[in-house]
Amino acid sequence: MSDTQALTEFKQQFPVILPITVAWGEMDAFQHVNNVSYIRYFESARIAYLEALGQEAKITNNTVGPILADIYTRYRRPVVYPDTLIVGTRISELEEFGFTMEYQAFSIQQQTVTTLGKSRIVMIDYSTNQKVALKDCVLDEILKLEPELKL
Repeated sequence: MSDTQALTEFKQQFPVILPITVAWGEMDAFQHVNNVSYIRYFESARIAYLEALGQEAKITNNTVGPILADIYTRYRRPVVYPDTLIVGTRISELEEFGFTMEYQAFSIQQQTVTTLGKSRIVMIDYSTNQKVALKDCVLDEILKLEPELKL
């Protein structure tokens, strides 16, 4: 498979794609990107997904919004500077009070997926700190982006 074909096939799996340039300072004493950096990459990808839904303005102006409940990362291959990671993001499961997001980081240098991630997002009422049902308006936007999902 050609380099272009591998990246094209990767991108087709995700409704939101975010390129991230690996910085020298993200490497650690073991001479690869530190594990904490991937949590930041996935955070940026999560925000890009919310922006694709048109939710970024609503988050700051609403009393209800998404909160990261948990996150999991699986490191398949080390990444080193210089490299660019293409982070794909999608929702894998809709739930009454939120959703599960999946992330994959594709290395341009290695032409493969190096890191996998998953997080659970819960909708919270910031004034009460209680979880609330996923609003129809957010759900509608998610289903426009990913019509194959089911609640």
